Amino acid sequence: MEYIFKANNLTKTYKRFTALNGLNMNIKKGSIYGFVGKNGAGKTTLIRLLTGLQRPTSGTYELFGKDLSDPTLLKERRRIGAVVEVPALYKDMTARDNLIQQYLMLGLPSFAGLDDLLELVGLADTGKKKVRNFSLGMRQRLGLAVALCGNPDFIILDEPTNGLDPQGIIEIRELILKLNREKGITFLISSHILDELARLATDYGFIDSGRIVKEMSAEELRNECRKSVRMKVSDTKILAKIMDDMGIEYSVLNESYADVYADLNFSKVAEIFAKENCTIFTMEERDESLESFYLSLIGGEEHA
Repeated sequence: MEYIFKANNLTKTYKRFTALNGLNMNIKKGSIYGFVGKNGAGKTTLIRLLTGLQRPTSGTYELFGKDLSDPTLLKERRRIGAVVEVPALYKDMTARDNLIQQYLMLGLPSFAGLDDLLELVGLADTGKKKVRNFSLGMRQRLGLAVALCGNPDFIILDEPTNGLDPQGIIEIRELILKLNREKGITFLISSHILDELARLATDYGFIDSGRIVKEMSAEELRNECRKSVRMKVSDTKILAKIMDDMGIEYSVLNESYADVYADLNFSKVAEIFAKENCTIFTMEERDESLESFYLSLIGGEEHA
């Protein structure tokens, strides 16, 4: 497995405040990594370290296979594009002139590919229109175009759909998926809109109090969040035997509770359980969203 970024026991402290506390993280090449955490959990600090704006207090990381001590790491960072919070744009310039400024700042030898970028993000027909007159969705797409200057292999997006209307959200989503699929660009996306993130991410990292509390693939998350029937019974050992006999998938949680992954006919199931001297106390359908999974993972009461 090839990784774009690997963090090992990263810690970052500011006087008496610890923003990152022994964080371990792995971003696979070609993935769309959904970075999930509440405000103050450490997401922005991690992004600052990753982009070279700050250095860790302790711990280390690898970026494109180069660690912190490697003198070529600065050059490797040129393979990163980023839109953090609000895109940094020149509002009195056109979309094309904004890209020209980015080309000049990166020291690119020519403006080749600039018009292709505008076409890619759907801004080819904006002409002499100034950015100050752009909609929020257009500004977000231009921010992505700026991040794409220099053909980066890794793009970091902080709340890319924040404040957008439904159409704008769809446009940004489709653009990210297209760039990932057709150009093989790896994305790190930090977002509070968890249900939208679930439409994009191939992998997830859940951060709380400066630590990654869980990393998982989208498939693993779907298995965690899929529909089930939570049953409370007098004996889950008997439940397990019944489900095995019926060929139904299940997961025993403890002595009283189990999740059953099937549509169950209560009358039929109750009859079978009665024959096995096992009482069903409750049956509750469950369909957990990414948001509810996240809250259950870090403790919903404390972080709601």
